[in-house]
Amino acid sequence: GQQLRALFYALAPGESSFRTVEEVPDYVEKSIPFFITFIGLEFAVSWIQKRKLPGRINDGISSLSLGILSRLPDVLFRSIELISYIYVWNNYRLFELPWDSPWTWYLTLLGVDFAYYCFHRLSHEVNILWAAHQVHHSSEDYNLFTALRQSVLQKYTSWMFNLPMALLIPPSVFAVHLQFNLLYQFWIHTEVITKLGPLEWILNTPSHHRVHHGRNPYCIDKNYGGTLIIWDRIFGTFEAEDAKVVYGLTHPVNSFDPIMLQLRPLAHIWNTFWATPGFFNKLSVIFKGPGWGPGKPRLGLPEEIPVVTGKEVPFNPRVPAYLNCYALVHFAVIVDLYIELLASVTMLSQGTVLMRIGFIILSLASFGLLMENKSKAGILEIIRCLVFIGVYKLGYFRSRFSFLGYAYEV
Repeated sequence: GQQLRALFYALAPGESSFRTVEEVPDYVEKSIPFFITFIGLEFAVSWIQKRKLPGRINDGISSLSLGILSRLPDVLFRSIELISYIYVWNNYRLFELPWDSPWTWYLTLLGVDFAYYCFHRLSHEVNILWAAHQVHHSSEDYNLFTALRQSVLQKYTSWMFNLPMALLIPPSVFAVHLQFNLLYQFWIHTEVITKLGPLEWILNTPSHHRVHHGRNPYCIDKNYGGTLIIWDRIFGTFEAEDAKVVYGLTHPVNSFDPIMLQLRPLAHIWNTFWATPGFFNKLSVIFKGPGWGPGKPRLGLPEEIPVVTGKEVPFNPRVPAYLNCYALVHFAVIVDLYIELLASVTMLSQGTVLMRIGFIILSLASFGLLMENKSKAGILEIIRCLVFIGVYKLGYFRSRFSFLGYAYEV
């Protein structure tokens, strides 16, 4: 019950206050079964409501692949958000709010959410931050899979926004709210919930967040809130849902390859940087908006945003049905290996952990190319399967379910 309520930020201060960081549960990892349950529920409700599924296999696998990729660095080392926060707390704190006070709990809720608003807004307004964040916006579907589509690089820029809180708020309280703020944003990525009445005034809701994910001109750079929508109302970035939202980037990336989706925007900035004349213009390529160009305002020109007709067709290469089934089955195997890795990482050697991570990355890249029907996909997939058989036979991989061992070899 507690774990389910954590998804909706519905735990009381008394239930979720801890003296030390070590005592704080990993709410995100424990929510994985609920993610799966709610995704199943969304599919059922969407089918009942509209007689259609809320997404596509290729886009769903792409979103989950990006979600797994984004969590892999945490397998190797503690999150930079906590390391930096604890460092500031230990060395520079001004005074210490009581960890077990409800006032501290509510203040941290507001602090974490405001820091998220600031970071999220800058992620859309500063090109180098957008290069990381755009991964989350790259899906042309809008469903609970999209919530899990995360950037590997984003956490390496977001951590600094939380540091002012480390001057007075204990790390254990911060560690709880950092997770709750993230978890709350899972359920708002859906089209099956329409409007939520008076709650729309205070909370970020599916309706508000659909606007944020839209590429319609009225949706651009709006509704940055995490849990609360009050920051957008205060700072003038709020926009209510109006015309039907068309999802994705203003210039779609047209790819399901998770490695490419993570890295291509950085390559684009690199190329633009060298192609732009003048030192200050080069700096502007990095630190002004993604729509900026010489002679334009900081965030670019609104009239250059492509018009949305409502007839946009999402990127959806034709792939034989058997190939979709193949990718789905093999992706399930990788999810099993990933969950097993999370469960056993403390007992494995560094070499084994790195090998498993490398194999997971190889697999996710291969599935992306398969679903794009790329010519090289078949060769990469044969290599991947041979590698799998080799390392499985040598005992470097284990399934959480022993009865699957024989099936995997087949």
